[in-house]
Amino acid sequence: MKIELLCRYPVKSLLGEELPRAEVTERGLAGDRALALLDLATGKVASAKYPSRWRELLQLSTATGPDGVEITGPEDLRLRAADLSDASVTLSRLLGRKVALIDEPPAEGELDRAVPEEVLAAGTAADVPYTVSRFGKDAPTGTFFDFAPVHLITTATLGRTGMAWQRYRPNLVIRTDTAEGYAENDWLDRELLVGPQLRLRVTALTPRCAVPTLAHGELPPDPEALRVVARENRAEPLPGAAALPCAGVYAQVVRPGWIELGDTVSFG
Repeated sequence: MKIELLCRYPVKSLLGEELPRAEVTERGLAGDRALALLDLATGKVASAKYPSRWRELLQLSTATGPDGVEITGPEDLRLRAADLSDASVTLSRLLGRKVALIDEPPAEGELDRAVPEEVLAAGTAADVPYTVSRFGKDAPTGTFFDFAPVHLITTATLGRTGMAWQRYRPNLVIRTDTAEGYAENDWLDRELLVGPQLRLRVTALTPRCAVPTLAHGELPPDPEALRVVARENRAEPLPGAAALPCAGVYAQVVRPGWIELGDTVSFG
């Protein structure tokens, strides 16, 4: 197995940036989910998992340069994230809600999440019931990860779904030429050696939400991105949990290290 693609998402729920190499610490890929938008009306972190309010986040792109993170988008939008106040004002106007660009999560941070089964039943992510989630117990303290710091998916699973990798927002796409789709189901509690240094431990299968069904930049909406996983791979994300549509896995960092495209991935 080899690393086919590396990606980080400097601002939560915005489009990410592909990387040729990356440092991975206990907090995940350096710079991943370093920032987020806070909804000043609700006190919750903005997430495209609640599409009826935040789907437009997936029309904004991020890139990291010499001056830090830059956010670009419609109408020639170009913002320096380091200018937190100015960026917040501009993003509030663009999104139609008062938001603040933040670099530290609020205490007991929460976000709204459309119920995936309701999305499947309705055939759309718009105006379906939602639940309130807190950042996951496996996420490093002080980060904006929903559950764990690293998200992996294989080329076998992407091939099986027929979907672009962007819809599932992984950090690592791992090429598995001989594996069948959803091979990651068998990786729970196993350790992966990535390149010469990095060691990861797979902690959960990744339950899919409304996000893959949404437009991602130029990728149009496609409800099949959730439907195909619901048809083919309902599985327990954790032992004893209810079976949910899953694709990919979450992992914790056991030993940090640098990784790059083409690095070998093996079981430890």
